[in-house]
Amino acid sequence: MSSVAPEKGRPFEEILAELDSFGVNDPKYKDAKTWSLVYYLNEEYTDFLQEAYGRYFSANGLNPTAFKSLKRLEKEVLKFTAELFHVDDEACGVMTSCGTESCMLAVKTYRDLGRSRGIKKPEMIIPETAHVAWDKGSEYFGVKTRRAPLDKDFKVDIKAVEKMINKNTVMILGAAPEYPHGIIDPIEELGKLAKKHNIPLHVDACVGGYILPFMEKAGYELPLWDFRVEGVTSISADIHKYGFAAKGASCILYRNVDYFKHQVFVNESWPGGLFASPAFLGTRPGGAYAAAWAAIQANGIEGYTELADRTIKVAEALKKGIKEIGCFEIIGEPKASLFAYRSTDSSVNIFALGDVMEEKGWHIDRIQRPDALHAMVTAPHDKVVEDYLKDLRDGVEYVRQHPELADSGQAATYGLVSHLPLRGMVRKQVLDIFANSYKLNAEEIDLSDSDSVNPAESGGEEKKSLVDKIISWYVKKTSK
Repeated sequence: MSSVAPEKGRPFEEILAELDSFGVNDPKYKDAKTWSLVYYLNEEYTDFLQEAYGRYFSANGLNPTAFKSLKRLEKEVLKFTAELFHVDDEACGVMTSCGTESCMLAVKTYRDLGRSRGIKKPEMIIPETAHVAWDKGSEYFGVKTRRAPLDKDFKVDIKAVEKMINKNTVMILGAAPEYPHGIIDPIEELGKLAKKHNIPLHVDACVGGYILPFMEKAGYELPLWDFRVEGVTSISADIHKYGFAAKGASCILYRNVDYFKHQVFVNESWPGGLFASPAFLGTRPGGAYAAAWAAIQANGIEGYTELADRTIKVAEALKKGIKEIGCFEIIGEPKASLFAYRSTDSSVNIFALGDVMEEKGWHIDRIQRPDALHAMVTAPHDKVVEDYLKDLRDGVEYVRQHPELADSGQAATYGLVSHLPLRGMVRKQVLDIFANSYKLNAEEIDLSDSDSVNPAESGGEEKKSLVDKIISWYVKKTSK
């Protein structure tokens, strides 16, 4: 194996220039061409966050008695969050590295709370649309997942949830909003169930936590989803999303310490001394605390409210324009900043359209069940609304004129994968391929599939995406 380290150190400028070159084919988020992954305002604001992060670049949140500055920054971020979520000073929580960590911590917390109540085979009830982080928490912590179906409005079905509750239920989940379609689950109804059965209710507001409160301040009507609902015991929210902090910064808040203490890890017998940790990470980068605090100070209530209003106006303009094209349906009635739309015209394959849009420079997310395209809207998208809608209209006509596109590229691979049977076998194949891609001698797997070939016709020599490889495997499997 060849070394990536030079014998002698290189000049800083040369190294930074090479780093820049690595990103030439990354999504063009600065031009508002991405619809997920990145929450970017402008270069001046980004430079400011980098400055704030750099002030505490080497500070370590591992020991709150050492870096008291970080403890102060964290507490102030959490106090701000608690005020947004309408909870009193009895609340407690921590900053985490990301939404996945926040969600998984809730699974661990309520598993251990359940154990303290004598539950030996813990289960949690989550909507079909719940983020996969909850399945990850289920697998890591041995909590059985029971997925509740959706009602006709794509919200979790309350009656189905109540039927699933049993003596092993350690928590119920609702989202505000859920990621696939941007729908806010009926948190008030879930809260009544949680209270009735004395079961904790967690609200996954990783997407909505730092935009929904400001939508309310801007005058938008929303259902209650936060601690104003009595049964809600905890909420997770990512400040590196619509709080426009630097990655990675999320928060998890509990209504009181009686819940939170089940999240904390303590070891009193280690030779290195007493050890206590409130979250998964040991070393926690101080820069993330500082940048999150700085983002709050820079935007303020007024700034966040203006951003929320601007964002929702963009989302509504996009939804209106997409409907006017005449062959699309917005899934459900999303009230927040993200939505998904599907084709109602058999001559317009939604995944083929996604391929065409990517050729036009847009980074497009695809979802399944139902097959649709997805958009996570931010305020800077206001400068590309007309461009996006024009490209979408042109793309529709092109797809209609070229029906063969449905059998190639991501249209073929995503379309087929989303409808494959034998999901357990598909899972195993994904696991094998994905894990092997992390071998140090592995060739790069192009997950974006930008140069994919028709997998059914592939001879196996071409560079394949993860999805291509699954399809090739499936074709071989079913042709025997």
